[in-house]
Amino acid sequence: EGKKTPTCVIVVGMAGSGKTTLMTQLQRSLEAANMMNHSEKAAGYCLNLDPATLAVPFGASIDIRDTVDYKEVMKQHNLGPNGAIMTCLNLFCTKFDQVMRILERRADFEQMDYVLVDTPGQIEAFTWSASGSIVTEALASAFPTVLVFCVDTVRCASSPTTFMSNMLYACSMMYRTKLPLVVVFNKIDVVPHDFCIEWMEDYEAFQEALDEMITKEDGGSTGFHGSLTRSLSLVLEEFYSHLHACGVSAATGDGIQTEFWAAIDKAAKEFETDYLQDVKTRIELVQAEKKAKARSSMRRFQKDVAEDKAKTQKTDR
Repeated sequence: EGKKTPTCVIVVGMAGSGKTTLMTQLQRSLEAANMMNHSEKAAGYCLNLDPATLAVPFGASIDIRDTVDYKEVMKQHNLGPNGAIMTCLNLFCTKFDQVMRILERRADFEQMDYVLVDTPGQIEAFTWSASGSIVTEALASAFPTVLVFCVDTVRCASSPTTFMSNMLYACSMMYRTKLPLVVVFNKIDVVPHDFCIEWMEDYEAFQEALDEMITKEDGGSTGFHGSLTRSLSLVLEEFYSHLHACGVSAATGDGIQTEFWAAIDKAAKEFETDYLQDVKTRIELVQAEKKAKARSSMRRFQKDVAEDKAKTQKTDR
């Protein structure tokens, strides 16, 4: 009694953005804070959902590789790399109720403040697949759940359009999962993320950076590409107001204790106030649909039985 419900943190991001390194650093930060008694947070309970990774640098309590063999799936079903990842996730999801039972049991009987989930490097294999939806909805139905989108700050610094592409992808994931989103600008030990925050908060600053890029690359001629980027930046202004953002370095740990966990806790509170009711409504709709299908099947069965009975009576006569 009185135990805090653990917050589930699902880490997603483009290949090479540093998701797995970030997961390792998150686990270390929780363990260090717990050992030094500077925080009440216990070490996070980690899940690895990437079946194709050769080595997991963090301590994964549940690892998809213990359940399905990526190379064997590829060989048996004659699949390519991405198809094999999706098939592994689908197979793992058939047992995800067991994972949920383990998590709920741990949450009930042990101190567990965070459930950290690492996802495949091929982001679309998780975010746009049925198995990804099953995992996120199952976790959100049991725990406050936050989606963390890991962004390569160095790539964003090279071009405003790369930054815009990342923000569009973040927007699409927030729209699809209907979960609170924290945008984490990674690799700030190489390039500070201040310019990203400025572009999100100041439309004019982004336009200036875009104009500078267009002048450098296209000699100042604004074509369809520039017009589209300007329009998208206006559209996404409203989106920026509904997300949390912070900068971290997965390599050095900078920003994790000071910014990351604060952003996660804010998003978790937002889940309780703004998202939880939506999750409950969706679960109720799914249950209502199942009951409706069951009633429809029962009516068809009763109709078939009545027709068979009528035919039998005619034959007897």
